[in-house]
Amino acid sequence: MDILLSILILGIPLLLAITLHEAAHGYVALYYGDDTAKRMGRISLNPLRHIDLIGTILLPGFLILAGSPILFGYAKPVPVNFSRLRNPRRGSVFVAGAGPATNLFLAFLSAFLFHTLVFFPADIKLLLQEMLSFSLMINVTLAVFNMIPLPPLDGGRVAVGLLPKELALPLARLEPYGIFIILGLIVIPPFFKVNLFAWLILPPIQSIIKIISFLSGLS
Repeated sequence: MDILLSILILGIPLLLAITLHEAAHGYVALYYGDDTAKRMGRISLNPLRHIDLIGTILLPGFLILAGSPILFGYAKPVPVNFSRLRNPRRGSVFVAGAGPATNLFLAFLSAFLFHTLVFFPADIKLLLQEMLSFSLMINVTLAVFNMIPLPPLDGGRVAVGLLPKELALPLARLEPYGIFIILGLIVIPPFFKVNLFAWLILPPIQSIIKIISFLSGLS
């Protein structure tokens, strides 16, 4: 029963966070001229269209069962042909930024919904409180993590679109190796008792959560 509750409390917010993140990329790409995602049926709010067996189900499920203090997952990336955008350089910034922006909106919505908990019975109120708390945290975490300025993360593509070409081109060339660099930064430092997550990611996460809490009237 505890495992089922954990899957409910953690799984639903995580599923919404990563699928809506990907759907947002497709919607904005279509707005700026690329219909690749639409033609492939990926512009949808149906989570089933975005689920990745490993990243959306197996990896988060394993972390939950293992009692990991960090929960992470990902959906199938929405296909975007940046060369088909009306203004590829400017459009790529908005397409890439749409995912993290959606996560920040979901985080604010989660914080705002705390005000509705007074209308629920005590047992349901506690469950919803934990779910909203996790939703706030995971959405801010995904937004911050994805805005790290390294391709293929969204922040890397935003940086490529904003930087002068002499800086953007070398950064863009890192995209095939970016995921290996990221995995290396996550996996290797703990062997040397260095927590890059706490040093690099945690401070902006905490600051953004405080700002959202203030704006939503929680603080």
